Amino acid sequence: MAGLRERQKADRERRILGAAVTKFRAEGYRSVRIEDLAEMAEVSVGTVYNYYQTKGDILIATVAMEVEEVLASGAEIVRAPPPGAEEALLSLIFSYYDHSLEYLSKEMWRTAMALAIEAPGTPNGRRYAELDARLSAQVTDLIRALQARGEVRADVDPVAMGQLIFNNLNQMFIEFVKEDDMTLETLRSEVAAQTAPLARLIAPEAQA
Repeated sequence: MAGLRERQKADRERRILGAAVTKFRAEGYRSVRIEDLAEMAEVSVGTVYNYYQTKGDILIATVAMEVEEVLASGAEIVRAPPPGAEEALLSLIFSYYDHSLEYLSKEMWRTAMALAIEAPGTPNGRRYAELDARLSAQVTDLIRALQARGEVRADVDPVAMGQLIFNNLNQMFIEFVKEDDMTLETLRSEVAAQTAPLARLIAPEAQA
């Protein structure tokens, strides 16, 4: 029975988040009420509040759902990176970007970022920061994997380099979601141009 209850609980949560993705994208985060989400998810309003205290909690949960899938995809790249630092780094970065609008619109991302920045000490703020930290750590893991294959210089600090690369890809993503007219192709092109010289600097032949 406990297993059945857990499955039912997980199913209700998936329906709530599915409703949030659909409603927030179609109507805008600020226009949607908790009652609208409950109706679409076919649960009571009270059930929604059993899972999430605020609409902001639901939005950050959709971010977490997005990032968890991104991390899973990135883990495959870290386990078997493409050859060469530049290609491997761009493969990971582009896997982040290409999945970024799967569940969230640009407006949803802007709102989630604002929630995290306005109240960094709240559970939502801490959860958002923790997701960023896990993405940054994955970039670091990729640097380590490339070092182990001899494709990144041994004297490169993988943590500092991972943080540097993540900070840049994250800032560029912020610029992307700020501009409704900016395309994913433009984002990829600009980040590729920024990453290429950095990849050359950390490549073993740069030691000479």
